[in-house]
Amino acid sequence: MTIIDGKEVAAALRKEISVEVASMVADGKPAPHLVAILVGDDGASQTYVGHKEKCCNEVGFDSTIIRLPESTTEEELLAEIIKLNEDDTVDGFIVQLPIPKHISEQKVIEAIDPKKDVDGFHPVNSGRMISSLPSYLPATPDGILSLLKYYKIETSGKHCVVLGRSNIVGRPMANLLSQKGWDCTVTICHSRTKNLKEMVSSADIVVAAIGISEFVTGDMIKPGAVVIDVGITRVKSDKTKSGWKLLGDVKFDEVAPKCSFITPVPGGVGPMTIISLMKNTLKAAKKEIY
Repeated sequence: MTIIDGKEVAAALRKEISVEVASMVADGKPAPHLVAILVGDDGASQTYVGHKEKCCNEVGFDSTIIRLPESTTEEELLAEIIKLNEDDTVDGFIVQLPIPKHISEQKVIEAIDPKKDVDGFHPVNSGRMISSLPSYLPATPDGILSLLKYYKIETSGKHCVVLGRSNIVGRPMANLLSQKGWDCTVTICHSRTKNLKEMVSSADIVVAAIGISEFVTGDMIKPGAVVIDVGITRVKSDKTKSGWKLLGDVKFDEVAPKCSFITPVPGGVGPMTIISLMKNTLKAAKKEIY
């Protein structure tokens, strides 16, 4: 059993990106510029945006964080998006999710210029991805593909079960793995799936993104399977200094002994999500997609 080290892979990719950015700057080109809009005071979002800013500094990007209060109206947020769409000094930007409930998430996603949509959520980028055209891929699925490639995990002809059907992870992950070059046979499972345990236990590759801590147990995994755990849930713990710990969607201690490869939580998929955002921003700066 091999534990997939997302930190190691992310570090290798950060180095590659930083070398390319240094070359761009040496040629007199501006460094890529990534902007993040953060609405409200969600603690997890604050932390995540902070990690993105740190990664930007490490690879040589310019970064800006626009912090807006919880009371920001939908119209005010859309106005900020329009400004960034029209700002030629900004290569890509994201609106950190979740946003306050009084603002339409879909309206926000669709307001972003697809050319600057480095989260890969705009319907234009989703459509290009589904059509196997160049696009900005959603960060978490792209990060998972990078892990599979780095560890030389065979996917062609394998049966992959994706647990979860969100537009951010589950659906794009299933689509990408079914495309030529990856060539998986993919089954999407969700909360309404019948015989779910039997479905999962038939999989060569399991991508768990269902959002329920320790949902996948040892008796659901066939020997030698590859397990990618996307889930991350904070639970209280009296064994840590912080008073909480992170759990994935996979019951690691039960599942790991049966696997050929498995991602831990934390330290597996998480670091790859941010590095994939950097990859998209670099593509935006180089005008590789549009």
